[in-house]
Formats: sequence, C-alpha cells, structure tokens
Amino acid sequence: MISFSKKQILIGFGIFVLIAFPVYYLISNSTEVEENKDAKYASEMTREYKIYSPVIPKNLSFAGEAIPLDTYYVYEAVDRELLVNTYWHSNLILLLKRAYRYFPIIEPILKEEGIHDDFKYLALIESSFTNVSSPAGAAGFWQFMRTTGQRFNLEITKEVDERLNLEKATHAACSYFKILYRQFNSWTSAAAAYNMGEGGLRRQMTQQKQDEYWNLYLNSETSRYVSRILAVKIIIETPLQHGLNLRLSDMYQPIPMRTIEVDTSIASLIDFAIEQNSNYRILKEFNPWLISTSLTNVNRKKYLIQLPEIGYESRARQLSKLNSKNMIFGSDSVVIN
Repeated sequence: MISFSKKQILIGFGIFVLIAFPVYYLISNSTEVEENKDAKYASEMTREYKIYSPVIPKNLSFAGEAIPLDTYYVYEAVDRELLVNTYWHSNLILLLKRAYRYFPIIEPILKEEGIHDDFKYLALIESSFTNVSSPAGAAGFWQFMRTTGQRFNLEITKEVDERLNLEKATHAACSYFKILYRQFNSWTSAAAAYNMGEGGLRRQMTQQKQDEYWNLYLNSETSRYVSRILAVKIIIETPLQHGLNLRLSDMYQPIPMRTIEVDTSIASLIDFAIEQNSNYRILKEFNPWLISTSLTNVNRKKYLIQLPEIGYESRARQLSKLNSKNMIFGSDSVVIN
C-alpha cells in the first residue's frame, strides 16, 4: 500500500489548486463571454429587426368593383393573403420577376378583348407564370381543364396542347370571363366561378340565398381566391411599400420574338430548331404547346412557332435595351449607382 507524507499531500493539493483554478476561471469566463454575446445579439435584434403589418388601401377594387372592406371577414381575408404573400419573399420576388416578362404579352390581349386589366393577376396566382399541370389535370398559365380548353376551341392532342399557348389561352380565358360575367353580373363572382366552376358557384348562391361572392361560405381555395388576387395586385402595384427593391436589371426581361409560320408536318422538332439557328430547349421554352418531338399536320393547319430574335438568348443583349439598368422597379426616381 502506497502512503504519502503530510508534506507530499500538501504539495499535491497545491499543484491541484494551481492547475484547477485557472481552468475553472477560463471555463466560467468563457461561459460569461458567450452569455454576454447572446445578450448583445438579442438586444441588437430587438433594436434592428422589425416586422410590420402591411397596410390595406382604404379604397380597394377588383375589375372596377369596390371591395367591401368594412365587413370584418372581408378585411381579414384580404389581410391574411397580404401578410402571407408579403412575407413569402422568395415566391414574391419570382412572381414580380416573371410578371415583368409576361404582363406585356397578356395586357394587350385583355385590352383587345375588353377585359379589365386586373385579370392578369388571376393568371399569376393560378400558375405563378409557369406551365404547371395540376393533379386535377389543369394546365398552362390560365390552368384550363381539358374539357374547358376544348370548349373554347383550344386544340388538345397527343402532339399539341394549346392550353400551353399563352396568346391563344389568354383569348380563350377572356371568352370565358365574358360568359361568366353574363351569368353572375359581377367580375368578382366571375373570377370565383373561374376557380370553382360556374355550376358550383351557382349552387352555393342558391343554397345560401346570397348573390354576392364575399357573403358565401365556400371551400378554402375559392374563399381565398379573390383575396389572393387582390394581395398580389396590391404588392406589385406598390412594390417599394412592401420592401421590394429590385432593379430593372434584376427582372426577367421581355424577349423580342420572331414567328415562323408552319403549315406542314415536322418530323423532328429538334432538327427544326437547329435549322432555325436555335435549339430544342429554347423552342420548348417559348412553344410549350408543342408537347411531342414531332408535329403531324395532315390537314395543313397553320401553326405559328415563336423563337427569340437572333441574339436575344443573350442576357447582356436583353439588358442593353434598358434605359436605366439600376433603377428600382416601381420608382421613377430611385437609382442605385
């Protein structure tokens, strides 16, 4: 058995204290420093980080029809969608960038057809300006179902789906809006019926003994539908008030197009694109309605295939057309130098 003298024990204890105390000091001091850093960080966050509730305009309308914001549930429905969209930053920025490219295509068609400009926001919330297909089978920017597309003379075959042709689908949507307006005598209800179907909306109006969209108890999607349109409209029309400081150069630029008229079959759209000094990816980008790699056209129907003007695949060339690349979108005076 090993034994230690009193002197050895005292020396050992002294060494332990000399080692342990600095280690304890360093550990405790480090913890205190970290706690101070956390406290400072929390203080700065409290001081610098601010979130605001977006302000709803007092006079809000859709397609010229006043929104009854004095009704609490209407106000809160619009408020909800404005909050969700304002603070869903990635989605909101993408919507704004895409709108800059596609609104100039849609707006003239709406004007030509006599449809209020506000309906462009309907297409935006339907598809986020992507040619998506829903689980139910709706397709294109305007999200037409197959039967509805065929009802408005959109060709839908194994090789062609004109629901994905933006110009033709926009004209078809305008025709549908006019029919819906004649049925409901309200553009707001027409928008809701576009989402729900005219039969479904009419049944709910009859059952609930109400003829105004805002007073109906509907499924969640249709209940939120017009409010979502209004929220996106508010934000895009007043981007700076919602923290969107995007330069014009950040936006997806409208691209000048050239049109190739075709009235014969095309054995290979891949070869066709190359012959047109382009490629299949670009051809599909601007002609998503060509859903096969070939086009059979025994009836010699006239199709219009669009491709960018030569050279406009270049982003630098697109931006060269801007007068002020660094101007903030939505502002006539704010320029970032």
